[in-house]
Amino acid sequence: MNDRGPSIELIDVHKSYEEGERTHEVLTGTSVSIRAGERVAILGPSGSGKSTLLNLISGIDLPDSGTIRVGGTDLGALTERDRTLFRRDHIGFVFQFFNLLPTLTVLENLLLPLELTGSTNGRADDRARELLAAVELEARAGAFPDRLSGGEQQRIAIARALVHEPDLLLADEPTGNLDQDTGTRVVEALEALVAAQGTTMIVVTHSRELAGRMDRILELDHGRLREG
Repeated sequence: MNDRGPSIELIDVHKSYEEGERTHEVLTGTSVSIRAGERVAILGPSGSGKSTLLNLISGIDLPDSGTIRVGGTDLGALTERDRTLFRRDHIGFVFQFFNLLPTLTVLENLLLPLELTGSTNGRADDRARELLAAVELEARAGAFPDRLSGGEQQRIAIARALVHEPDLLLADEPTGNLDQDTGTRVVEALEALVAAQGTTMIVVTHSRELAGRMDRILELDHGRLREG
């Protein structure tokens, strides 16, 4: 990825959906720049379009108009297949519901992104185990996800999202299903790994406490992003 200038640029982005006979405008001319390595929280009420924004930044969805660049790459100029490959190679995801594969062990869950990028060598196994150690779960490498607590599953999900060393991490309510103490531990693990890799991070959250730990807070309000 291109490391000159901001890691992410949204320029006059518009996005709407048809809901029956009504048009729901999610983004109405949003523009923002996020620097490489910056940690940004996005706040906003339910239904304001926070998850839609992440889908646009990842190229899962495209805007109705406007430009979105990630690391200098214009996502709108890529084919759907190329956007999929771009996500695979450059972006990591952490979700509220963990999304670990139940039929794979903890270690196998971590190795999956590396297999998708063709990195299936001895170094891949070392890399996965290094991240398990970083989230203090190396001893659970052979366990299946249903044997882990919610906090443990989320720490595994964070390790998996970062195992292929993405340039950008997108986290959608990563502590939404966790109690406060467990959520704090998860956030500390997330911060440590992101800092170690120099990854740009965008976190959608309802938690003011989590948002306050980021470098910047942006609020999505009536279709526009503004500094929180």
